[in-house]
Amino acid sequence: MKFRLKYLAPLGALAMALSMTACSSSSSTPTASGSDTSSASNASSASYALILKALDSDFWKNMKAGAIAEAQKQGVTLDVYAGQSETDTAGQVTLLQNAITKKYTAIGVAPISPTNMNAAVAQATKAGIYIVNVDEQFDTQSLQTLGGAAQAFTTTDNVAAAKMAGDYLVQTLGAGSDQVAIVAGQAGDTSSAERVQGVTESFTAAGYNIVAQQPGNWDATTAYNLAQSYISKYPDLKAIYACNDVMAMGVLKAVQASGKDIAVVGNDGDSDAIASVASGTGLLATIKQDSATEGAKVVDLMIQYATQKPAIDPTVIPDPTYIPAILVTKDNASTQ
Repeated sequence: MKFRLKYLAPLGALAMALSMTACSSSSSTPTASGSDTSSASNASSASYALILKALDSDFWKNMKAGAIAEAQKQGVTLDVYAGQSETDTAGQVTLLQNAITKKYTAIGVAPISPTNMNAAVAQATKAGIYIVNVDEQFDTQSLQTLGGAAQAFTTTDNVAAAKMAGDYLVQTLGAGSDQVAIVAGQAGDTSSAERVQGVTESFTAAGYNIVAQQPGNWDATTAYNLAQSYISKYPDLKAIYACNDVMAMGVLKAVQASGKDIAVVGNDGDSDAIASVASGTGLLATIKQDSATEGAKVVDLMIQYATQKPAIDPTVIPDPTYIPAILVTKDNASTQ
């Protein structure tokens, strides 16, 4: 079996296409037992790709690792592509367009926004390529209008995960009229909106006063600056929830610099965030999303479609396949 991993750091559409590099390794993994010869042949002769938002956080690195491990286990070839950041919407489109020209059998796509990949997904649909929607859901109405289709959608239940974070903060601080704040992700991002929704539901139910909510663009420095502003403007602030751990660590630095006792909770389960939780003096908690399992599930689904060859129907909106999240606190951080 040949495995190929490709990482792309885009510098504009043309530079992106020209700067692609690859490293290869080989191993001989037998086909999983129990598969019939025809199905195994169909799966191994097909070609698969996974296009991620970026590789700038443990969430995406772990998803890549999980997908790679599953591809090796199943004895199939997988190409993994990623942009340089989670804001390079145009560059990600170029990645998918390039993948379409390579005629992959199936492609997993984690779009940066609900709409940035829709036109390219429609091109893939017309080319007969199976698409698995990963993490951030496509704007299904827009996608259908363009004639595009996704066979499946894998994600974390972001509303439930963020509510879990909020509930733990409430459990720790107690219900009441405390001032709390939120650092959201990127404006217009579905995952961010769902996490804000979940934690807001928890805070509101506890009677908390949400004094601020601004987008941190998934960036530590932006989140740090926002937190400084929150702390200065609201001296009685008791807690800040950040929609990912990259931002949470930025918020934590601002809190520590202020010398105030403000609880900080993040989301994603990045290794530095878990270490911070384990220390007992950093983050209060984080929500670990099992992105490695999600990556493996995406590969399994792509193999399923390559083997079974179902019809591609743009009128069908797939139900979400949810990957469970884990609340990480000081009590269980050492086991994560």
